[in-house]
Amino acid sequence: MTPATLFLGGARSGKSRCAQQYAEDLRLDDQVYLATGQVLDAEMQERVARHQRDRGRRWRTEEVPFELPERLLALDAPDRVCLVDCLTMWVSNMLCQEMAREDVERRCQALIGSLSRCRCAIVLVGNEVGTGLVPESALGRRFRDVNGELNQSVAAVCSNVFWMAAGLPIAAKVDGQAVCQPGSLWRSS
Repeated sequence: MTPATLFLGGARSGKSRCAQQYAEDLRLDDQVYLATGQVLDAEMQERVARHQRDRGRRWRTEEVPFELPERLLALDAPDRVCLVDCLTMWVSNMLCQEMAREDVERRCQALIGSLSRCRCAIVLVGNEVGTGLVPESALGRRFRDVNGELNQSVAAVCSNVFWMAAGLPIAAKVDGQAVCQPGSLWRSS
C-alpha cells in the first residue's frame, strides 16, 4: 500500500482545496504541485494564475500534462509532498492527443506502478465523471470509462481515499482499510 491519498468528487466539490490543505498539514519541507492541465485559452490562463496565487510561494509548480508517472518517480524523496491536480485532466490530455487505447492503458499502468514504488507523500485529485448521463459521443464514453477505471486502480493502491461533496471530505478508505467493506451493508452476520 502506497502512502498516497486520493481526493475524488464532482466539479466544484472542494476537492482541490481540501487536497491542498491535507498536503500542507503533512508539514513536509518540499511541496511540489504537479499541474496536469494545459493552458489553451485565456480563461484557463486566468484559472491557473488564480490557483498559483492561492497556493502561495511555498509550492513549486511543475507542468506535467503527459509525463506524470516518470515525474513522480524523479521527485521521490522522503521530505517531499507531491500534489497531483488532476488525474482527470491527465486522462483528457492523452485522449485529446488521440493516443491508442493500448498506449493510454500503458500510461495508466505506469502511473499505478509509480504510485506503488514512491515513498514520498503523494496527494492526488480526480473527478468522478460517471455519475451523470451517458455521453453521446464515442470519445466521451471512452473518457468516462478510462477515467473511472483509473480512479478505481488509483484508489486500490492508495492508503487513503476521500469522496468530496459540498466541500466536505467523506472518508472511503483510511490507513489501507475501506471504511465500509463491500457486502457489509447488505449481509447479515
